[in-house]
Parts: sequence; C-alpha cells; structure tokens
Amino acid sequence: MYVIVTLRSLLWILTTLMSTLLMVSSLLSPYWLIGTKQVITVDDVNNLTYIPSVGVYAKCGKPLREFDPRTSNCVTLAVRGLATEPSIFPTIWKVSTVFICIGLIIMSVTVMSSLASCCFQSICRKSIFTVSGATQAVAAIFYIMGIMLYPTGWGLARVQNLCGRDASPFYLGDCRIGIGLYTAALATALTLVSACISFYAEKSTSSDKVQDHISEGQTLICLP
Repeated sequence: MYVIVTLRSLLWILTTLMSTLLMVSSLLSPYWLIGTKQVITVDDVNNLTYIPSVGVYAKCGKPLREFDPRTSNCVTLAVRGLATEPSIFPTIWKVSTVFICIGLIIMSVTVMSSLASCCFQSICRKSIFTVSGATQAVAAIFYIMGIMLYPTGWGLARVQNLCGRDASPFYLGDCRIGIGLYTAALATALTLVSACISFYAEKSTSSDKVQDHISEGQTLICLP
C-alpha cells in the first residue's frame, strides 16, 4: 500500500474539511438574521438591552437573567424536529434545513474519501478524486437550494415580529444579515472550490514523479 500526499491533495483535504465544519457551524447558528436592539424596563432605574436574532434552525431572544445579556435565551426552533408547529419552525425553513443536512451528509462522506485518498486513489476502478469532486458539486447544489429557500420565509409572522411588518420574501425590513448566513455562503463557495481542486489533486497524485517514486520502491511519497 502506498501513501501519496501532494500539496494539491492536502489542499483538497483541508478545503473539504473546512467547508463542512463551516456549514455545520452555520446551520446551528442563530445569527442568520439580526433584529433591532430591544430595551426592557426592569425598574425605575435599570433597563435590560438585548438584540434578538434567528437562524434557519435556532433563535436568540430575551436574556434569561436580568442585567446579564450573556445569558441570552438561544434555543432551537425544531423543538419536535420536523413535526414542530409551522408557527414555531416555518415549513419553508424545515425544507431549507433538510437540503442543508443532505448536503452535509454528502460532504461528510467526501471528507472520509478525501482522507482515504492518501492510500487509495481509485474506488470501483474509478478515480476517488473524480467521484468525490462530482459528489461535492452535488452537495453544493443542495447548499444553494437550502440557502435560497431561507429568505423566501422572511414574510412570515415570525420574521415580521423581529424585522417589522415591512419584512417580505428577500426583503429584510428593519433587520440585517448576520454572520450565520455569511458563513453558509462561504461554506458553499469553499465546497465548489473543493470540487474543482479535486481534479488537480488527481493529476498531482498520478503524475510521472509519483510513478518514479513508486518504481524506486518508496511507500511514503510526499511531493510539492
């Protein structure tokens, strides 16, 4: 068995892993939409200030403890999974979550295949790089569909309560886009980049230099 690592194949592995971790972080983030600052009068002297937010799968609301904004009430929308009431977990966001999760499952498989590519360059007589790269492109399509479905729910009552009555599909109203949505977009872009790098990784691991090292009897081959 040969262990072959090149700069391009290592870059492909790291990009695949990074894009997957970023999407997991984004899915669990409650900061896709950031509302306006809210002030609650606690007594005649003190006020409680917090900023509500909502993601595709979680939300943050009023802090649990007075005078301590760090204890914001951040919880999941999917209290009962996909069976959660649409008023709590909108149907369109359920579909968005499903698409993103399908993409994550696909990418999780390619993470394992990218690690295995150091030892096995083919699977069922087909290049593991080509198969994984094509699979990553499919995962990116699921990501894009999930992300594009999210803003179609901005006209729902849940979002209007956060962003004002002017909020509508693809219009934020009084809200602003949070780090969670930007992270999802970045993860999608990295997934597409990873799919492209896979083809260059294949060329680098099947180059003449690699074959020369194999002919010399080397089992651990590291090339730039």
